[in-house]
Amino acid sequence: MDAAVRLSGVTKTFGPVVAVRDLDLTVPRGGLYGVIGPNGAGKTTTIRIIMSILFADRGDVNVLGHASAVQAKDRVGYLPEERGVYRKMRVGAFLTYMGRLKGVGDSTLTSRVGQLLERFGLAGTERKRCEDLSKGMLQKVQLAAAILHHPDLLILDEPFSGLDPVSRRQLREVILEEHRRGATVLFSTHVMPHAEEICDHVVMIHRGEKVIDEPMERLRQRTDARVILFEPLDPAADVQALSAIAGVESVTQGESGCELHLRAGTDPAAVIRAVANSVPPARIELARPRLEDIFVHVVTGEAAAV
Repeated sequence: MDAAVRLSGVTKTFGPVVAVRDLDLTVPRGGLYGVIGPNGAGKTTTIRIIMSILFADRGDVNVLGHASAVQAKDRVGYLPEERGVYRKMRVGAFLTYMGRLKGVGDSTLTSRVGQLLERFGLAGTERKRCEDLSKGMLQKVQLAAAILHHPDLLILDEPFSGLDPVSRRQLREVILEEHRRGATVLFSTHVMPHAEEICDHVVMIHRGEKVIDEPMERLRQRTDARVILFEPLDPAADVQALSAIAGVESVTQGESGCELHLRAGTDPAAVIRAVANSVPPARIELARPRLEDIFVHVVTGEAAAV
């Protein structure tokens, strides 16, 4: 597998604290990977090691075929967790400067800057100083700087932090556009729905160690064969009557619709057929754990259907 990022046995300590322990990670070229975990799990430390901002105590790092991201800097786009721009610079001048640092030719730079500002809803801000923009607008400017040069590898550390719902949706669209363009995308987040909506692969780090490294599709295929999610076509339907169906132990109201809990050994397919014949369904399916459920299960040890 041709890897955009490969970590082998990476460990990083800060005094007595082990931030990352014996981490192996392979992100294939063209992948869309989410690194998830609670605050303090080691996500940002891992990203900073990939970016050669920090150096591992031991282990090997390879980024786009190089032993250091510095050697591939013109092919990498990076949005750090700690946002930072040259606050006294004007927006257009800042993006132009960042584009030149990344090797974007002057013949295309002006049009590219204009296109990105338009894309992020920032048209007309070229002459504004960065310090005069809101936090959310500054974050968009810095993301524009990260993708200005069409990077082969895009690394985003907590990119959704501090954004309103409209801006979060816009950012999600930009990330997917960059991936469709051919970029390998690696981003960290502790907000599970963001990873669940976007990623094709999830890596979870907890207490400095990797505890999950799986495609989202495989995670989605995990089911609890003893819980059926049901939403009636008629909201006024008597769903409690479904508890009389053979094999149904209880019916409880869920977040949307209701949950049918089955007795051990019950054939869920037979119950689904019986439910559909009793009450016309708008939706009926076996329960699948959300990424958040798996996250809570790993972090707290609480029981979860995983």
